[in-house]
Amino acid sequence: MPAFPRHGLLIVTGIVIALLGLALTAGGAWLAALGGSWYYVIAGLALVACGVQLARGNIWSLWIYAALVLGTLLWALWEVGIDWWPLAARGDVLFVLGLFLLTPWIRRRLEPPGLEAGALLSSQAPVQHGRIALAAALGLFLAVGVVSWFIDPHRVEGEFGGEPRGVVAAPAAGDEWTAYGGTGYGQRYSALAQITPDNVERLEQAWTYRTGDVRGREGDPEETTFQVTPLKIGNRLFLCTPHQSVIALDATTGEELWRYDPRVQDKLALQHLTCRGLSYYSGASVPGPGASAAGTAAAPQPAAANPGQTAAANPGQPVAAHDGKTSAYCSSKLFMPTADGRIIALNPEDGGVCLDFGSGTGQINLWRNMPNVKPGSYYSTSPVVVARGLIIVGGTVLDNVSVNEASGVIRAFDIRTGRLVWNWDSGNPDDTAPIAEGRTYTPNSPNSWSISSVDEELGMVYVPLGNQPPDQWGGNRSENVERYSSSLVALDLETGRVRWSFQTVHHDLWDYDVPSQPSLIDLNVGGETVPALVQPTKQGELYVLDRRTGRPLLPVTEKPVPQGAAQGDHTAATQPVSALSFDPPPLTGADMWGATMFDQLVCRIRFHQLRYEGRYTPPSTRGSLIYPGNFGVFNWGSIAVDPQRQMAFTTPTYLAFISQLVPRQDDTSLYVQGGQRPHDSLPSLNENFGAPFAVKLSAFTSALGLPCQAPPWGYVAGADLRTGRIVWKHKNGTVRDSSPLPLPFRMGVPNLGGPIITAGGVAFLSGTLDYYVRAYDVRNGRQLWRSRLPAGGQATPMTYTGEDGRQYLLVVAGGHGSLGTKAGDHVIAYALPKQ
Repeated sequence: MPAFPRHGLLIVTGIVIALLGLALTAGGAWLAALGGSWYYVIAGLALVACGVQLARGNIWSLWIYAALVLGTLLWALWEVGIDWWPLAARGDVLFVLGLFLLTPWIRRRLEPPGLEAGALLSSQAPVQHGRIALAAALGLFLAVGVVSWFIDPHRVEGEFGGEPRGVVAAPAAGDEWTAYGGTGYGQRYSALAQITPDNVERLEQAWTYRTGDVRGREGDPEETTFQVTPLKIGNRLFLCTPHQSVIALDATTGEELWRYDPRVQDKLALQHLTCRGLSYYSGASVPGPGASAAGTAAAPQPAAANPGQTAAANPGQPVAAHDGKTSAYCSSKLFMPTADGRIIALNPEDGGVCLDFGSGTGQINLWRNMPNVKPGSYYSTSPVVVARGLIIVGGTVLDNVSVNEASGVIRAFDIRTGRLVWNWDSGNPDDTAPIAEGRTYTPNSPNSWSISSVDEELGMVYVPLGNQPPDQWGGNRSENVERYSSSLVALDLETGRVRWSFQTVHHDLWDYDVPSQPSLIDLNVGGETVPALVQPTKQGELYVLDRRTGRPLLPVTEKPVPQGAAQGDHTAATQPVSALSFDPPPLTGADMWGATMFDQLVCRIRFHQLRYEGRYTPPSTRGSLIYPGNFGVFNWGSIAVDPQRQMAFTTPTYLAFISQLVPRQDDTSLYVQGGQRPHDSLPSLNENFGAPFAVKLSAFTSALGLPCQAPPWGYVAGADLRTGRIVWKHKNGTVRDSSPLPLPFRMGVPNLGGPIITAGGVAFLSGTLDYYVRAYDVRNGRQLWRSRLPAGGQATPMTYTGEDGRQYLLVVAGGHGSLGTKAGDHVIAYALPKQ
C-alpha cells in the first residue's frame, strides 16, 4: 500500500521547530562553554528531534515535546522556584507552541511509526496517548503557573504595631511646606492627619495647573526633567520649571499669581536641565554670620563686603537678574538657582528681584573664583540650604567629560547681602576663610549635587558628596579627595569647618556618589532620645548615624570586596555595610530574564561574558556588571521618615548596569561616540578627556530592551530605624506605560522621586515608571488608592492645608527625559471632598 501522505503543514511546522532547536543548541553550547547551564543544549536537541519527527509525520514528535515541557518545568522549578515571571520566561514559547501541536490541524495528520495509511485508520491509540501526554505536561505547567501567579516569594509581610512611640522633637511640616524636604530636617514628613487610611480612597482632583514649560526645546539635553517639589508659604505655592521659570500659585485654587523668567544664558554645556526646588527665607530675626544661634539679625547691608563675589553669571558678559520688576528691599526672600550659575533672590510677594541682595544686582555669581569656566558645566540643580542667616550652596559638575572640571566647593553667603562668609573645598578642606580675589578653588574636587539638611540647634549642615570625575577610574586622586569622595560631611554653620565625616564608599569606582538628602530624626535608643541621621545610598545601604558625631547607631561592618582595578588604579580592600541594608543578593545565571527563552539565553551568555564577582566588582576593559547600578537602589528622591513611628518609608530599585573602560590614546578622539572632540559647548559624555580611559555605560538589557535581570525591579518597603529590621516589602508599579502592551500587572518597576509620610498614617509616591500617584498604609505598605497622571511623576509630592481647611496633596507630573517617561507640565492638587 502507498505511504500515508504527509501534510505540508507538518513539514513547515517541523522545519520551524527544528530551526528553533538549532538556534537554541548553538546558543546553549556557547553558554555551556562559558560555564553556564547545559539546559539549552538539551532543550535545543529535543526541539530538533521533535521537528524532524514532526516533519516525517511521526507521533513520537508529541512524546518528545511532552518530555521537553515536563523537563523544562522541573528545571525551572529547580532554578527559580514558584516565581511567576521567571517561570514565564522559561516556558512561554514552549507552552504556546505545545498548544498549537495539540490542535486538530497537527494531531489528525500524525501517523504512528511503522503503520501504513489503512492501518492508521483502525489504530489511533498511540496518537491519543501522545496527545494525552503532551496535554498533561502542558496542564501541569499551566497549574504551576497559576499557583505562582498568587505567590510572591519576594514579599515581606509585617506591620508596625501599636501606637506611635517616638517624639517629634523638631518642628515638622504641617500647614506649610517651607523647605524641599518639608523642613531643613529633610524628613518628607507632615504632621497633617486629615487624610487617613480610612478616607484616602475618597481623594479627588481639586485643581490642575499647567506651567507651559515642556522639554523638547532646541538645545535641551536628554535629561531635561521636571523634578520640583514646590514650597507652600502662607496661601502661596512657589515652584520652578526645567527652563528655570519661577511661578507663584494660590495654594487653594491653583490660580497663577506671578511668574518670573531669569533669562538664562543660551548655549550652555548642560548634562542635566532641571530645578528641584526653591528655598525660602522668612525675614524673621536670625543671627548674622558669626553670631550665636540666640543672636539677632543685623540690619540688611546695601552692598557686599567683597563686590567681586556678586558679579554677573558670565564674567565679562553681565546678565541682568530682572526684566523690569524689582524690589528695593525684601524682608523675606525666595532663592532660585539657575543653569548658568547664579543664585537669584526674589520677593515672594510679587516675584520682583531683591536689589538689597548681591551688591544691588539681586544675584550672586557661582562662577566667581571657579576654575575651568564653561557655562552650564556647573550649577546648583538642588535648592540651597537656608540657616542662621546664611544660604549654603553646592552644585553639580559634568560627569565623565574630562579631568578638568569646576570645583565642588561648598559656599555660604550672607542671606541678606550675598557676601561670601565661608567656603569649604574638599580639595583644600582646612582653609574655609573666604577665598582671596584672583585665586581659584581646587579643580575637579568632589561636589554636592544633591540636597543638604541642617540642624541649626547643633550648628551643622549635612552635605552629601559625590565623586571626582572620572567616576570609574581613580588613579590620580589626591589624599583629600580619597578622604571625602562619596562621603557625608557635617560642616560647622559658623565656620564651614568639618565637624565629622562618614565615607559610604572607599575609593569609589562605581559612581556610587551619595545621592540623597539625609533625613534627620530623633530616635529612641536604649531608653534615650538620640539625635540621629539616616543616609540612603545608591548601593542600598541606609546608614543610621548619631548626627552629633557621625558614630553609627546601627552597626556598620567593613566587608571584603572584589579586587583588581584597571591599570594605574587600585581598589579598596573593604567597603562599609550597614545593619540596615537593601543590598540585593548577587546575581547568578538563573536570575537572567527575557520575554522568551531565547532572549533570556542571550542575557545568560552576556552575563557570563562580563566580569562579575558581586557588588563592587571593579570596572574593566572586558566590561563589568555593576549591580546595583549607578541608577541607585536610592537616588535623589531619598526616603521619608516618620519621627513618631520611628520608621522609614523607602523605595528600593534594582537595575544592573554595564561599565566598560575604553583605553584612550589621545585627548581629541571620541572613543565612546566616535569622531573628534567637538568645539561647541555641548559636552562629550563619558569620554573622560585627560584620563587613560573613556567609559561605556549602559543598562544591562536584552535585544528587546528589557532588563536582563528578572523582576521585580522596584519596591516599597518599611524599615524600623531602631532595630534595622525591614518590617514589610512589596513590589510596586506596573509596566503599563513602558511596554508595547499596556500590561496592568504589578511587576515592580523602578522609581525616581521620593515619598512623603503624613501623621494620618498614609504615605504618597508618584515616581514609578507608570503614570500613577499612589497612597499606602505606612503600617504595612498596603496600597490604598491610586490616581492616573497625565505624564511621568518623577518628582516628590508634598502636602499642606489650604485656606478652606482641607489637606491637599500636590503632585508634579512632568516626566523624565533619560527614563523615557511622557513629558508634561502638570501641577495637580488632590483633596477630600468638601463637607
